[in-house]
Amino acid sequence: MMNPTLNTIDIVVSDLDASIAFYARLGLEFKLDEHSPEHAGCDLPNGLHVMLDTEGFRTPFLPGWSAPVGGPRTLLCFEFEAPAGVDAKYAELVEAGYRGIAEPFDAFWRMRYATVADPDGNGIDLYAALAAR
Repeated sequence: MMNPTLNTIDIVVSDLDASIAFYARLGLEFKLDEHSPEHAGCDLPNGLHVMLDTEGFRTPFLPGWSAPVGGPRTLLCFEFEAPAGVDAKYAELVEAGYRGIAEPFDAFWRMRYATVADPDGNGIDLYAALAAR
């Protein structure tokens, strides 16, 4: 039996335009699907495909689904070349009105880390390796 390949992440969003604008600040360029105004996709250089689908688009395919409450269950992680990039992007996003979940800090696993929420409350980690001691 062959193992499956993880090649796509689908994020269910309440406001497609707001989500596209948020992820553009992180360098992702989503393109609206010509067949559905409630679906957008972004191909990443590493072969991963990320999709944004509105709640209205996905709900018919997920019987009984409702938006989660209480905080992020999944986090998307964006790596920066240097710790200063984490601090700058966190400040930019919070200044733009996005909710900060964890301010930048130096983690014991030797990374600069911070977490913000996208427009639907999904966790977005920002991180960079700290300089070697």
